[in-house]
Amino acid sequence: MTQAIFPDEAQRSFAECYPETPHKLVHALDRHALLEREALARLGETLPAASVEYNRGDVPIGVDDKPPANGLSIGETIRRIDEVRSWAVLKNIEQVPAYRDLVAGLLEELRAPIEAATGAMLKPQGYIFVSSPDAVTPYHFDPEHNILLQLEGSKAMTQFPAGHPRFAPDTAHEAYHTGGGRELTWQDGFIDEGHTFALDAGEALYVPVMAPHFVRNGGAPSISLSITWRSEWSFAEADARAFNRMLRGIGLTPRAPGRWPARNRAKAMAWRALRRMKSA
Repeated sequence: MTQAIFPDEAQRSFAECYPETPHKLVHALDRHALLEREALARLGETLPAASVEYNRGDVPIGVDDKPPANGLSIGETIRRIDEVRSWAVLKNIEQVPAYRDLVAGLLEELRAPIEAATGAMLKPQGYIFVSSPDAVTPYHFDPEHNILLQLEGSKAMTQFPAGHPRFAPDTAHEAYHTGGGRELTWQDGFIDEGHTFALDAGEALYVPVMAPHFVRNGGAPSISLSITWRSEWSFAEADARAFNRMLRGIGLTPRAPGRWPARNRAKAMAWRALRRMKSA
């Protein structure tokens, strides 16, 4: 029988905290051949251009747009990550069969508590992050349920409460879900209100949907793997946000969607109906 990557204690902790409470887990995904640096450089060189992103990592916590490019290729960035002061992400690694099997196997271990809480596990995806020493991933949010597994090196993620308009205004959510960027406006006063989770190799962190966060890498190169999934609840929240933007555009001040377990069904259905009408 294959040894579980998430031991029993980690699975129990995840079941207790999912889907709204950030928490650390342990994992046993250690020195996997698909996740060695050279394998990742080759993966980056074979993925479509839209599936790779690599930028300067010596940036502040808050940026108004994506950080500047580093002038290198994705392969060079990963192979020279010790020295190039950058971070790189390989997106949707499940496009490649071997990586799809890796992501699917990890998520299968957690399927039961996920589906008991938020229903069917939808759109499973994987992302690999390769970061230089002391690199910063600026303040942003993401639309998926996410577990970040630290594989090599260390980093610290500072998270802020998901759905709280102080840290991510409703208008920022609405813009994101209608095609805008995920970067958020940083205020220095936020720092004392976040929760910082330090991650070493062999540790993982659950990140709730749309929880604002930023990441500081440790003093050595870092490799991490994010396994993500969506739920009907997360899609409904996103569609309700998009509907709210339309309402705001005609001069109304709509109420923000509720966090889980609120279903946000009425606004989500209205937005989906409008979208179908536009595409007909």
